[in-house]
Amino acid sequence: MERRARRKFDDEPENHERWLISYADFITLLFAFFVVMYSIAAVNTGKYKIFSDALGDAFGGQGAAKPINTQVQNLPIPNPALRRRTELLRKEKEQMTKLAQDLLSTLAPLVKEGKVRVTQNSRGVSVEINASVLFDPGAAVLTSESREALQAVAVLLKQDPHAVQVEGHTDNQPIRNNNFPSNWELSASRAGAVVRLFIDAGVAPSRLTAVGHADNHPVAPNEQPDGRARNRRVAVTILSGIPDPATEVPTTPPPP
Repeated sequence: MERRARRKFDDEPENHERWLISYADFITLLFAFFVVMYSIAAVNTGKYKIFSDALGDAFGGQGAAKPINTQVQNLPIPNPALRRRTELLRKEKEQMTKLAQDLLSTLAPLVKEGKVRVTQNSRGVSVEINASVLFDPGAAVLTSESREALQAVAVLLKQDPHAVQVEGHTDNQPIRNNNFPSNWELSASRAGAVVRLFIDAGVAPSRLTAVGHADNHPVAPNEQPDGRARNRRVAVTILSGIPDPATEVPTTPPPP
C-alpha cells in the first residue's frame, strides 16, 4: 500500500508554471512603481506623502526615505506658445496691479469718502466715480471740482498703452427735458464729457470709448435714495491688453 502511494507521487509530472508566481510579483511591483511616479506629479503634497509612506510600509520599507519636491508650478511648460502666453499674462497682471495702486493713491481722498471705488479683475482695472462728484443733478457738464480729479487720472492714462472704456450710468428715475429725452442720452452724454476731458489732457482718442447704459446695470437697489445715489456713476475701465483666446463656433451642432 505504501509502495503504491509512493509510486503514484513519483509519477506526478513536474509543474513548469511556477515562474508565473514570480512574474505576477514583478508586475505588482512595476505597477506600484508607476503609481508612485504618477503621484510625484500630483499638486497635493500632503496626500502624496501619505500615499508614499503607505506604499513604503506595504513593501517592507519605512515610508518615504527622502522628501520629493512636488512643486508643479516650477516645472517647465513644454508648449512654447503656452509658455509665452503664461509669461505675458504674468507681466500683464503685474502692470495692471501697479496701475490700480497708482489710481488708488491718486484718488485716495475720494476713495476715503466713499465716492470712488477702484477694482481689478480679469477684464482690467475699473475706477467707479459717483456722479455727484462729476456733475450737477440732471446735467452732463463736468463741474470745476471734478476736473482736477479727472486730470490726475488722465496723467496716469496718458502714460499707459491700454484701451479705456468710459461708461455712464443713471438711476431708474426718468428724466425728460430739452437736453435729454431719457436716461440713455444723459448717461451717454456724461460718458462723452469724461472722454472729451481725457482727450484734451493728451490721451489718444483711438484708445477711448464712451458708452451709455442708462439704468440697466444698477449696483444697488433703486428703492432707497442711497441706492439711487450709488447707481448714478461713471465707470472708467482700463481694459486688459491680453484678450481671452477666441474659439471658433462649429457650423454643425454636436451630436445629441
